Formats: sequence, structure tokens, C-alpha cells
Amino acid sequence: MSRCRQNYHEDSEAAVNKQINMELFAMYSYTAMAAYFDRDDVAFDKVAAFFKKSAEEEKGHADLLIDYQNRRGGRVAFSEIKAPCKTEFPTLAEAFEAALELEKTVNQSLLDVHAVADKHGDAQMADFIEGKFLGEQVDAIKELSGHVTNLKRMGTGIGEWHFNQSM
Repeated sequence: MSRCRQNYHEDSEAAVNKQINMELFAMYSYTAMAAYFDRDDVAFDKVAAFFKKSAEEEKGHADLLIDYQNRRGGRVAFSEIKAPCKTEFPTLAEAFEAALELEKTVNQSLLDVHAVADKHGDAQMADFIEGKFLGEQVDAIKELSGHVTNLKRMGTGIGEWHFNQSM
């Protein structure tokens, strides 16, 4: 048992490990999107860069949670990262809709982690999740939702080309 562990329930430790895996899955998914849009037969370079940056942010979130787990005296338990649900996207709107759903899933998972902290009276963990993650998730969901709206308005073909140029 770690000497620094205090008021850190086993359920909290498990929830943080599950969230680490969720963040790594999101990173993996965004990396697949970036790779797809960077292909020479797709060639949406700015969209690829957007998804690459998103992947890096998700990796950063996993790193924050790993550091947090260690600071609280928990043990990081890595598990298998699920393959991305989809790796090819006929339209940009479909890709951004998939990204929007992914962010909503990550957000719900974070809310579940927060609920575990509340259930066990762990104010520090609740504050950590609120301060480091929840606001950023709301902003990402809003941004992606706007991209979906604009892509549907612009249409495919030249509309997608223009969207890529404007990113």
C-alpha cells in the first residue's frame, strides 16, 4: 500500500484506470482519422492536422490521469486499447459527427468518474476532474458541433475543400 494514499477508494482507482483507457482510445481514434485524411487520395491536410492535434490532446489527458493516479497512491493498470470503430469516412461531415460522438462518450465517462468521487466523498478527485477536464469537454463538443453544422451547410466536393482550407 502506498504511503501517500488517503481517502482514495478502490472504486476511484478503478474509475481513473478506466478513464486512462478511454483517453487512449480517443487518441487512437483521432490518430486513425488523421492518418486517413493525410492520405494522398484524400488530401485534406488541415483536417488531418486538426485530428492529429486532437490525438495529442487526448494523450495529454491520459498522461494527466496517470500522474494523478500516482499522486493519490493508486496503481496504474493498463488494459487493451480497443481499435477505432471506423477508419474511413466518405464525407468530412461523417468524420466530424464521429468525433462529436467520441467527445460525448469521453465526457460521459468523465461524468461517471466524477460520480464515483462524489459517492466516496473524494472532494479532491471531484475538483481535479472538474478543473482539468469537464470545461474542456464542453468546449470541444461545441466546436465539433459547429463543424458538423457548417459541413452540412457547405455540402461535399468544393464545400469540403473550402472547409479544409479554412481550418
